[in-house]
Amino acid sequence: MSNSLIQKSVATPEDMQLISAYARRELAPEEVYIFSVSLCNNDIDRDYERFSVEALEQLAPMFVGKTGISDHSMRSADQRARIFDTYVEKQKGRLTADGQPLYCLMARVYMLNNDANRGLIDDIDAGIKKEVSVSCSMAGAVCSVCGEDHRTSHCSHIKGKKYGNKVCHTILSQPTDAYEFSFVAVPAQREAGVTKSFGIKEDVDMDEIIKSMDLCDSELTITKSQAMELSSYIDGLRQDALLGEEYKKQLAKEVVALFGNAFPSMDKKLFGSITAVMTTDELLGFRDGMKKAGAKASMSPQLLPQEKTENNNYSEFKI
Repeated sequence: MSNSLIQKSVATPEDMQLISAYARRELAPEEVYIFSVSLCNNDIDRDYERFSVEALEQLAPMFVGKTGISDHSMRSADQRARIFDTYVEKQKGRLTADGQPLYCLMARVYMLNNDANRGLIDDIDAGIKKEVSVSCSMAGAVCSVCGEDHRTSHCSHIKGKKYGNKVCHTILSQPTDAYEFSFVAVPAQREAGVTKSFGIKEDVDMDEIIKSMDLCDSELTITKSQAMELSSYIDGLRQDALLGEEYKKQLAKEVVALFGNAFPSMDKKLFGSITAVMTTDELLGFRDGMKKAGAKASMSPQLLPQEKTENNNYSEFKI
């Protein structure tokens, strides 16, 4: 097999029988243009991720009947082709970046051989349109170094960084759905190109994310779900910070009022400049302390001797 990702082929009776499952009328062989395409493989891609061989086997039937489009456009007008058969093929004598036998998920694709598709057909025949990408949903994402499942935990290993003689990457497994394949200019996988749309169902633990950030001594890669959770966490912190600022302002006003009551002869602006540089804990400490001091000053003992208000020298009893 050549290194071309798309290969033109001739329609066989078996091909036409499979295509008839999708056509509303019986098509003649000369009405269709058939080509083979390498959808994806188990090699490490530019995102430092790879499919497991088991995942390729499971994806194969999921891609049957899926449509071919351009640049992952979701418009129905951009549908140009359809997959009618798939299979996983071992590439003889070829290895992945981590030294494993290379396996490719291959697809047989048809499109109408008409004027509307003439430009695309010419581009395929000329080798201009040959890189493809697929969109799928994967439920499994495991670290190649420690085996941690990113659905349930988050390790500190960084994708693309070497640990020993091995490059850290994410192993994708357990596909849940396949959506489409697309003609693209720069695919993620060097051989087949794959743009992955993950639907990883995971309980994201913010404590685990923060722990990974603390343990990391260089770059850190996080998943999309982790990034969304982190963004939500930061938004929550912003809201808490706004509430905290408002609370601090009210607390400072209360402390200034207490200062004013305790020292009525002093300018309140002086108290305001003091509270402006105090922390919330300091403001709370001053407020509580001044309240306690004020309460003690207002209390008087029950048996305190009464002050004499009348000055009597009892002069009438003097001799």
